[in-house]
Amino acid sequence: MAVKQGITEELKAKDQMAWVGAMNNIRHAAEEFVFEDIVYAGGISK
Repeated sequence: MAVKQGITEELKAKDQMAWVGAMNNIRHAAEEFVFEDIVYAGGISK
């Protein structure tokens, strides 16, 4: 995900706050995917 969004070590060296923000966005997107795919899929049935 980071590679596709252009998040590099160079960005980390130049602008740490932007890098942290971008990595947090990636982490939250991955968490959301896992929660929707694994946790919520088996929990509620209609």
